[in-house]
Amino acid sequence: MNNPLALLDDPSELRTPRALTWLTTSKVAAVGWTAVRVWLGIMWIEAGVAKLWGAENPAFLHNNGAGVAGFAAHGAAAYSWWGSFLHSFVVPNAGWIGVLVAVAEFLIGCALVLGLFTPVAALASLALLFTYVMSGTASVCAFYALFAIVLLATWRTSSLFGLDGIVKGYLQRHKDSRSNHREHGVAGIVGQPKAA
Repeated sequence: MNNPLALLDDPSELRTPRALTWLTTSKVAAVGWTAVRVWLGIMWIEAGVAKLWGAENPAFLHNNGAGVAGFAAHGAAAYSWWGSFLHSFVVPNAGWIGVLVAVAEFLIGCALVLGLFTPVAALASLALLFTYVMSGTASVCAFYALFAIVLLATWRTSSLFGLDGIVKGYLQRHKDSRSNHREHGVAGIVGQPKAA
């Protein structure tokens, strides 16, 4: 591939850059992605703990979700349709939404720290961050979203050192031993060559 314009004729000639392949498949890079995953998980755990047992507890779990209702009613929504959603759905249901937000933040954090269902936890993190940004808060949401996107893009390596990796290794070994039993037969009876 000496001519870059030739790629316009045949896109199958495109190759993934080696650096990108290394970042998404290397066990060395997995250490870095694990650090990112654990850090983001700790941030979510801190937010969830503050709402479940800390200073934000009364605003989320008690007083009918007064913190959620106040934020939804007085926040600067990004779009008018989102503002309508906040006023017509979130404010009247602030009690259970407050509990949902507090528990979701805590569980997302635990899943990320443990490396359990990493892609699902990263996607849930993005969904929660989306609702925060649409509701008028920016704070660290973009920074957290960037890391969640990286975790989604590198989920095979970012979850290698976690429960996902342990389960994947177990299933791989179990699959190999199962196929080995099929090839050699159970207790040497099935699969032995017939005597002539």
